[in-house]
Amino acid sequence: LIRGCQIPGFQGCFTVKGSNFQNLVDCCRYSGPQSHCSCCDAQDNSRVLWSGPQGAVEPMQIDADPQEDQQNSPDVSYVVENPTLDLEQYASSYSGLMRIERLQFIAEHCPQLRAEALKMALSFVQRTFNLPRGAADPPPLDKAWAESTRKKALLKLEKLDTDLKNYKGNSIKESIRRGHDDLGDHYLDCGDLSNALKCYSRARDYCTSAKHVINMCLNVIKVSVYLQNWSHVLSYVSKAESTPEIAEQRGERDCQSQAVLTKLKCAAGLAELASRKYKQAAKCFLLASFDHCDFPELLSPSNVAVYGGMCALATFDRQELQRNVISSSSFKLFLELEPQVRDIIFKFYESKYASCLKMLDEIKDNLLLDMYLAPHVRTLYTQIRNRALIQYFSPYVSADMTKMAQAFNTTVGALEDELTQLILEGLINARIDSHSKILYARDVDQRSTTFEKSLHMGKEFQRRAKAMILRAAVLRNQIHVKSPPREGSQGDLNSANSQSRMSTNM
Repeated sequence: LIRGCQIPGFQGCFTVKGSNFQNLVDCCRYSGPQSHCSCCDAQDNSRVLWSGPQGAVEPMQIDADPQEDQQNSPDVSYVVENPTLDLEQYASSYSGLMRIERLQFIAEHCPQLRAEALKMALSFVQRTFNLPRGAADPPPLDKAWAESTRKKALLKLEKLDTDLKNYKGNSIKESIRRGHDDLGDHYLDCGDLSNALKCYSRARDYCTSAKHVINMCLNVIKVSVYLQNWSHVLSYVSKAESTPEIAEQRGERDCQSQAVLTKLKCAAGLAELASRKYKQAAKCFLLASFDHCDFPELLSPSNVAVYGGMCALATFDRQELQRNVISSSSFKLFLELEPQVRDIIFKFYESKYASCLKMLDEIKDNLLLDMYLAPHVRTLYTQIRNRALIQYFSPYVSADMTKMAQAFNTTVGALEDELTQLILEGLINARIDSHSKILYARDVDQRSTTFEKSLHMGKEFQRRAKAMILRAAVLRNQIHVKSPPREGSQGDLNSANSQSRMSTNM
């Protein structure tokens, strides 16, 4: 057995309670009420003895790409110093648990707004049954409010549970479904997400219409987003989209189905964003309808503009950006709520990269205060910058790196490092003259490329021609596949088959 703080590459210690390892903390920052670990001057022998997993082997440094790992790992220890966020307006865009979680996230990462954010969160939580489960330095607990709220929550839970038992006794599916939904709403109001998810899921067995199934899916999606169970979110989004009410209305949709579809696309966009599938996330957010975007339990219309705009900038080419974002009549309305994001997209499309990147830096602090976008800001900014470099150089045979550095508001040395990385990754087909500071495009044999393209088009034409000839032959000879017989006609089919076998034997 060795002490946790002595494990190679590990700076932390375990709190041991009974035989269970509990929360892992940084031993140099630990300031718990009871004990410290041995490397922090302290005195409790109940802390930290750990043997590590049996047969554990430290991975070699070469196994991991440090640059890729640095980009993909979410930065949880940052501090935002200069936010320009209107906190009151920001908080009013959300309701329920989402408002509390977003305010807590801001309090964790922004010292300037911490006090105001915590006060607003506390003021809001006192209107719910969500009792605090402990904090580092909470304000004095209002014991009368806590006791009163606890009693009210228990009484309401008991009433809802009794009602559900009565509904089950009467065997009325609609009442049982509503009973499960009411219990789920109550558990959600209390902050008990696991029980809320169970209640909403149990309502599935008592759904008697497509509308009920969609409502059940939306409830499960909402709780799954709070739990950050993204695979569950995508699963229930596809279930809701496959219901006849959504799937069969390909053309004109009524307001209700359009509102449901917008909620589903926004939830799917969040899940794809969390999974780092930025292009798919952008496509989901771009399908949202501005007039029906009313989902304060999860996100606001401004979030749709920011998430969709940033993901589109990072992954779309110029044609896609122009067709799906700039010329989109519906997404334009979202961008009106975030004029800075709109201007960034237009500057990028107009190849004014210095202005675009400067404006991106101006909004970076606010983006880092968004709990869903913050882990992806560094990756998205890198992808946007790389795409700008690629687009800038694409029309040229050679480019002066000094002028290029001025266009991107950086130094020649830093630009050379960026271009080297892009060349190594195969994103730019070029060579760098480090002495003259010129970027040369690699010579491409246009004649060979044209021949290869022509041969490919010829093969594709042959394949399509053969397919058309085969289809014409099938239609001419009246060859078709019959659908399988229904269950009711199974007996007739069996008797017909037996008669045909008898005639064959004769």
